[in-house]
Amino acid sequence: MAAHRRKLVAFVSATLFVTAACASDTDGRRGAESAATLPVVTPPGSASVDRVTWALPYGEPDTLDPAKTVNYSEQTVTANLCETLLRVNPDFSTVPGLAERIDWKDDHSLVIDLRPGVRFWDGTPMRPQDVVYSLKRQSDPQTGGLYGDYLSTVTSIDVTGPNQVTLRTKAYDQVLVKSLSTPFGAVVQEAHARTSGPTFGKPGGGLMCTGPYKLGSWQAGQAITLQRNDSYWDPQVSPKAAQVDFRFITDSGALTRALASGEVDGAYEVPPATAAALADAKSGTVNQGPSTQNLLLVPATSDSPAADRRLLEALSLVLDREALIDKVFDGAADPLKTLIPRTMWTADLAGPQLTTAYDLLPDAPGPSVKRAKELLSEVGIPSHPLVVAATAGDQGSVQTAEFLKSAAAKIGVAIDVRTIPATQMTALSYDPAIRRGFDLVVTFGYVGADALTYLGALTDPDGAFNWANYHDPDVTRLLDQARTTPDLSTGAQSFVDAQARYTASAKLIFLAAPYEQMFLNRRISGAPSSFAYLSMPWAASIGGTA
Repeated sequence: MAAHRRKLVAFVSATLFVTAACASDTDGRRGAESAATLPVVTPPGSASVDRVTWALPYGEPDTLDPAKTVNYSEQTVTANLCETLLRVNPDFSTVPGLAERIDWKDDHSLVIDLRPGVRFWDGTPMRPQDVVYSLKRQSDPQTGGLYGDYLSTVTSIDVTGPNQVTLRTKAYDQVLVKSLSTPFGAVVQEAHARTSGPTFGKPGGGLMCTGPYKLGSWQAGQAITLQRNDSYWDPQVSPKAAQVDFRFITDSGALTRALASGEVDGAYEVPPATAAALADAKSGTVNQGPSTQNLLLVPATSDSPAADRRLLEALSLVLDREALIDKVFDGAADPLKTLIPRTMWTADLAGPQLTTAYDLLPDAPGPSVKRAKELLSEVGIPSHPLVVAATAGDQGSVQTAEFLKSAAAKIGVAIDVRTIPATQMTALSYDPAIRRGFDLVVTFGYVGADALTYLGALTDPDGAFNWANYHDPDVTRLLDQARTTPDLSTGAQSFVDAQARYTASAKLIFLAAPYEQMFLNRRISGAPSSFAYLSMPWAASIGGTA
């Protein structure tokens, strides 16, 4: 679910304590801490550097148009280029970005006061008309954007002052403000986007944004180069790296060699096997940070035997999650109780209420072959091996599928693991025809700016990820209440009630909440170590260590 091509939110931010601490080295075993204790930034780098070379383990981006960026690679690059109205901090809290202030004037009017003096890379001022255009194009069919659903309650978007834009809505919508910290809230220059047309954000069409870095070049199939924006508007952000080069390295062995040799300075989303191989690297350090990613087993179709809740529960009961975490993540993950990881709530305004609710949920079940067999006797052993889709070349995905195969054999359920290319796995997320022939899918996903939209994608009858046709009218009603209730505590309680119902009836298996793993060469520092990097200009924090 990390990559999907529908009008959906991109699941991009989270929560956690601001802890400026050194990288976590725990006797070679990087999973010795829980997510709540991990640092969110690396020590400051104070020196200027001419160039930083960064690897993209998920390969070359499809586009850099923020309206269409949803994959890891795309957002890793674009976060440094196109700024959002709200800015995300390393601890996943939000502060004013291109917007100086955002307020609900009443339950039907969201007023955005824009920061004066902001300029695009070409020196022209950012106008409120650019903001209106950027938001409206999200739902324009000609754009093909992925975030149009954020506008579901919006009736109009207008310039209402020299530096002001107002969104009028059918009702109060607590998701709308949070969405402005995602690529939905990114501002692009209207003139450049209109001139570029369908090539906007592509190698031939370029970009025009306001970020601390500007797009230098994009050699398709080879590299992307960012150049420092020396006229950047924010004096509190002073990028020390003059240039950032991105290389597309999807082979884990090649990535390990490039990082170990110093050929590449760093990478986010370092695969567990690479992290283990680099534990004692002389060139740099593996840094762990909090994340809102999750590992799930999701039924591929509603007519698969795996869509039966009883069979899913039986499979869940034979999975030893601690052993899975040790094997797949070298301990760098926490067991997952429900869809939304606990780390989502620490920086939320209703954080104490939501964190307490998570803690009160039943723990992830320990392995019990006896109970699993009892459930299986009710539903029966599937007449054919369950076909499980895993991503080819993704060791974590394949290991998870093989772990399931071994565990399921204990109760007589046969598993056939089939690997598919990453591009096909991406398409599988939104194309039901590709999911035919599979029973379960190993998914690595991440929760973004708001948990409501993420949970809705798996519970709404037409939700993008509701492949098993889960339906509970009470869950849908409670999530709607949570979205449209202005009172913070009341809205949070509606979410808590929806989460409790869904957790007890979900048609999927919650497995683990992995930590962020980032490698950083010893010559540089300052990069955020949390998953928040995906929605903030992280490269602007990097500096030299000498």
